[in-house]
Amino acid sequence: MEMWLFRFCVVFCTICRMAPIGFSQLQGPIGNRGPPGLPGRPGRDGIPGYDGKPGPQGDSGEKGSAGVPGFPGPRTLCTQDDTDSSCVDSEALKARVAKLQLAINYDFVRRVGQKYFVSNKQRDSFSEAVKFCSQRGLELALPQNEEENNMITQFFGDNYNIAWIGVNNKKGNFGADMKNRPLIFTKWGARQLDRSIQDTGCTMLLENGFWSVTREYFLNNYIICQI
Repeated sequence: MEMWLFRFCVVFCTICRMAPIGFSQLQGPIGNRGPPGLPGRPGRDGIPGYDGKPGPQGDSGEKGSAGVPGFPGPRTLCTQDDTDSSCVDSEALKARVAKLQLAINYDFVRRVGQKYFVSNKQRDSFSEAVKFCSQRGLELALPQNEEENNMITQFFGDNYNIAWIGVNNKKGNFGADMKNRPLIFTKWGARQLDRSIQDTGCTMLLENGFWSVTREYFLNNYIICQI
């Protein structure tokens, strides 16, 4: 009898100990959704895709601007005994053709009479402007009349519309070009070449067509050459 009671107590106690464990393992209700976590690190770039098919052809663009006018062709070449005023000397014709071929190498070209003004519309200091033109066998632009003076201003863009021109930059010698040849045309602005301008200086052509001397050689003005 005592042995049976002892075994009953052992089994009962074991069941009592296991009951809380069994009930705690039951799944409770689903809780509320938590806030989003922090963004992860960017992944690696994927493999480039294949090129797509070409799209349909677009509309035709506007007609471009007219090219540089050529020289009038001669009716005949001159000979030593030719007195016809309509003929053209062959050497002069070659020189004109060479000048035209040189002019078309630039982004911007304007012709006045037999002279071409050319530019790539770049800007730099006065010394670099002189170097740019001379390295190409050209001279820094210098207008010889009102028409040429106005033509050069057509090179200007929208901002800082100033260009260097080839007036002598030595002390007080603003009446000659870079090769000391006397100027045959000038258009100095107000109060230019007065007593306050006796030192060295470089000449600029402003967008209003007037000339002005400055001691600031380093300014980034337009570079325009003449052929």
